[in-house]
Amino acid sequence: MKEQKNALLLFSKPPVPGLVKTRLTIERGGRFTENEAADFFHRSLFDVAENCCQALDVLEAQNAAEIEENPESAIRQSYDIFISTTPQENVTKMRETFEAAGTWPREFHYLLDSGQTFDDHFDDAFQQIFDQGYETVVSVGGDIPTLPRNHIMQSFKWLHYFQTVYDKGGVVLAPCQECGTSLIGYTVDSGMNHQGVYYANNGRPALDAYIEKASESGAHIAYLDAVPDVDDLQDLAHTITLMKALEFCAQDQDLFVPYRTLEWVRFKGLRVTTPPNEDRDTREGIDN
Repeated sequence: MKEQKNALLLFSKPPVPGLVKTRLTIERGGRFTENEAADFFHRSLFDVAENCCQALDVLEAQNAAEIEENPESAIRQSYDIFISTTPQENVTKMRETFEAAGTWPREFHYLLDSGQTFDDHFDDAFQQIFDQGYETVVSVGGDIPTLPRNHIMQSFKWLHYFQTVYDKGGVVLAPCQECGTSLIGYTVDSGMNHQGVYYANNGRPALDAYIEKASESGAHIAYLDAVPDVDDLQDLAHTITLMKALEFCAQDQDLFVPYRTLEWVRFKGLRVTTPPNEDRDTREGIDN
């Protein structure tokens, strides 16, 4: 039976005060201390990690059912989680952070990514995984606590589909709320990389860059719904409302609820408010 290895990459910094979510801090126009911002990210990172574990468990269970039904033609799919950061002291810190939380549902593999730019570091993490024989990599960050579990599952399913119909495999992505991406993944033979995507001096947004790169390489892309990340207070307010909605709707739907991050929000007593909006087309004027 043919076997294929797939990897979920958490590309992230460790939750160290002053290193993460600095735009949420008072020094950068936010309202939190460096310790509070790091605590938020710590909880979000763990929620994302647990979400990924659950998604991969479901994928492996579905694959086991496929193998049982079609043992002659099914491909055995295995899934592993990699956590990549830099420099080496942060790799150690990340490992200690996760190990201090106790036992996780799945094993985590840790990488040291390197390079001169963010793009180089991202490319290096992907390549290290591909060099270990993995055929697909899907990457997410630690600041997207409202990531739908189904996004992770659909990402790998799309990449597997592309492998069956195109010689060059394909790409999958989910935008964030500000012209970038919250999820990006591709097959080993897609011809894709991250060069020229992030912090580009030419003003080209990251999402546009990925689309243009895929067009140039001939790779096919699957588009998933946008998932907001959290960089500033406006992002946080948006995410708080989404988390509360997820929690309520999970009574009737199979949804992942980022309970660690929600606990932090409630412990801090955070409440989202919106100012009166006078810039609107009034119904009164239409009716009159």
